[in-house]
Amino acid sequence: MLRLTWVQPEDLIGHELRQAAQDGREPAAVAARWRAAGGPEAPLTAGASPRPASPYLRLLATDLLDELADLPSALADDEPTDLARITSLCPDWPVATGGRAAHPARLEAAWLGRAVGCLLGKPVEKLPLTAIRDLARATGNWPLTGYFTARGVPGELLARHPWNRRSAATSLAENIDGMPEDDDLNYPLLNLLVLQRHGRAFTTTDVARVWLDELPAGRTFTAERVAYRNLLSGLEPPLTARRHNPFREWIGALIRADVHGWTNPGDPAAAAGQAHRDATLTHTANGVYAAMFTAAVIATAATGDHDVHACLRTGLTVVPPRSRLARAVRRAVRLARDHTDFDTVVDLLHDTYAATHHWVHAVPNTALIAAALTHADGDFTGSVRRAVSGGWDTDSNGATAGSVAALLAGSPRALPERWTAPLKNRLATSVGDFHGAGFDTLARLTHLEATRS
Repeated sequence: MLRLTWVQPEDLIGHELRQAAQDGREPAAVAARWRAAGGPEAPLTAGASPRPASPYLRLLATDLLDELADLPSALADDEPTDLARITSLCPDWPVATGGRAAHPARLEAAWLGRAVGCLLGKPVEKLPLTAIRDLARATGNWPLTGYFTARGVPGELLARHPWNRRSAATSLAENIDGMPEDDDLNYPLLNLLVLQRHGRAFTTTDVARVWLDELPAGRTFTAERVAYRNLLSGLEPPLTARRHNPFREWIGALIRADVHGWTNPGDPAAAAGQAHRDATLTHTANGVYAAMFTAAVIATAATGDHDVHACLRTGLTVVPPRSRLARAVRRAVRLARDHTDFDTVVDLLHDTYAATHHWVHAVPNTALIAAALTHADGDFTGSVRRAVSGGWDTDSNGATAGSVAALLAGSPRALPERWTAPLKNRLATSVGDFHGAGFDTLARLTHLEATRS
């Protein structure tokens, strides 16, 4: 039987109960009804439970999802999704400047950096933190100085902690032959198409149109898959982000944010505005803030005029200061400054979030990215290896840290060849005409959109 992931009501309800507890609703009564009926917990790593629910449980889950959506949130005033309300809460919202175009070489470095970080994290995605450390140490690759390898890893360790099944064949050091397909690169390509077809004044509906035309449904996950289903059911944004979507504060919108920053160097307000229009197709509140924060950080880094710490400070100016995401990022930056050993920083972040947040949630992952960039002082290798070594959504975190740090480095030549050479200036993707494109070509196309009036 086909068990479609990320959309079955019985698989969504456990995630929605956890989301309700995080965003200030009181889900205890609904949770009690679900458990009394024999409803399962949310799947820990996969998008579907191993066995389908009975028709009764499926109907109950659907009803309870609707009940949870109607519960009031105690955090609503501090965590709005509407852009006007967001800006009203941000006392240091950056002044729109119009920005300037980044040099194509800097943009090529950014595309490469995103790919390197993603590729480094792919084989250990979904693995627990202890497994990542043990697998790297077994080959003398800790702290990480190169891509993961299976060569020299004891069979018993591999049996206990198998690599990511979909990624190992293309992302272990011995298997890399160009940049393999990944959603963390698909989404920047889709946003490049959005800009090519609709310009920087695109709407959220324009993003939806490009997705329906160009994005295979099977290459969507979590919030993106739910929103895709909602579009096909006839819902329009922003309802696509809210209807039976417990993943609306997860990391999906963050991984789509880079192009918005790359095309608005020096104008973090414009970058954040673009990211908001993109993100609200699939996300709300902290899921949207993560995208806006990332876009503003990248827009600031893309000028080459600021260090990583100034970039992160600017990113926080577009996030409501009392939101969970802002508090998490500020704390992560403090931890990175206070501790010389990054493993200690990671352990403290996991102590705070691992028991309560899914490994794909935007709040802990954004915090980890900020901590990695801070602790590495923006150095490229230091940033990507810290972001990946911290666990959780390893490929997404590595990709975003790599994009920021590569922009700061300034050109492809500034990135170590041991990271970039295996990519062979070739990208695989499920996004139509971009399959096989080179990163230099993508940089030129991005520069064209950044300079188009």
